[in-house]
Amino acid sequence: MQKILVADDDPNVREVIRFALSKAGYAVVLADNGAIALSQFAREQPALLVLDILMPEMDGLEVCRRLRAEPRSAATPILFVSSRDDEVDKIIGLEMGGDDYLAKPFSPRELVARVKAILRRSSAPRVAAPLQVHGRLSLSSEHYQAFWDNQELVLTLTEFGLLRTLLARPGKVCSRDHLMNESYELHKIVSDRTIDSHVRRLRQKFAALGVEPIETLHGVGYRLGSCT
Repeated sequence: MQKILVADDDPNVREVIRFALSKAGYAVVLADNGAIALSQFAREQPALLVLDILMPEMDGLEVCRRLRAEPRSAATPILFVSSRDDEVDKIIGLEMGGDDYLAKPFSPRELVARVKAILRRSSAPRVAAPLQVHGRLSLSSEHYQAFWDNQELVLTLTEFGLLRTLLARPGKVCSRDHLMNESYELHKIVSDRTIDSHVRRLRQKFAALGVEPIETLHGVGYRLGSCT
């Protein structure tokens, strides 16, 4: 039984999410603020977090930032929820490292579908080659790791999926639709802005190593350069 941490300061929302996820067969751990969420994460090591953005003590964005800064938690999937259907909140949440975003009020059925989709991506059998190498970049689909030379790129599940899709056809342009289809199980719920946000964050991680292997073809999509 996979364990999911739900952090939300609204007890009614927590109960709705707990009931829906428990009914779907998940073990649910609850937190009513960001500080408790971090403590619960360290103790419970959940497979996924459902994280409210607006919370007391510490907001969801700060919780995400701290988790993404730690190698042991950097790849744990995060589904953000927010009472504001604000495009800015959504983009910031995704750029901070969230894997998906759901605005309140939401259908419990949709939330469960998104949770299942994220967890299926994280546990699906690796159909790609165990090790893909392109220039100085290498990806291990078996261990879900990416390296530039000997330096590891700590990626979220979605970032890894996007990079693996680009690496499958280096030098060739991948449209946003292609990236959606290959990197998201429920690609119909993903917008172009969402893909752009994940690619932007992926680029920031490469930039921290002093390289820029992902190229943009405006109005068309993205491609992976020579990686030399």
